[in-house]
Amino acid sequence: MSKSNIEERLFKIDEIASFDSSEGKKTFFYETEKTAGALWCLEPGQSVFKHSHTTSDDLWICIQGKGTFYPGYGEAINIEPGDMIISRPGEQHGMENTGNERFIFVGVAGPHPMDLIVHED
Repeated sequence: MSKSNIEERLFKIDEIASFDSSEGKKTFFYETEKTAGALWCLEPGQSVFKHSHTTSDDLWICIQGKGTFYPGYGEAINIEPGDMIISRPGEQHGMENTGNERFIFVGVAGPHPMDLIVHED
């Protein structure tokens, strides 16, 4: 395998992670015609709005910090490093940094293109 091929496939979280003091930050680190990967970086109190996709799966993997995952109306699950959550088509998902430190999770979703349905509280 050539070095240039590996450089296109290997990603370092500490090189991608970026925080925004006003809102949660989503940084895409790869995108193909089938899936996309993003790194979500949330300061304490920041959140990812509740939403769903009609045809796509969305896998979230907690890397750092603690938060709360919102799988449905009125439901909440505590999340910590090592937890992985799959949201299948039509399943609501949202996340909030409810801890005292920065919260990072990886999202992998597909197939593409993906629609977005925003859910109210």
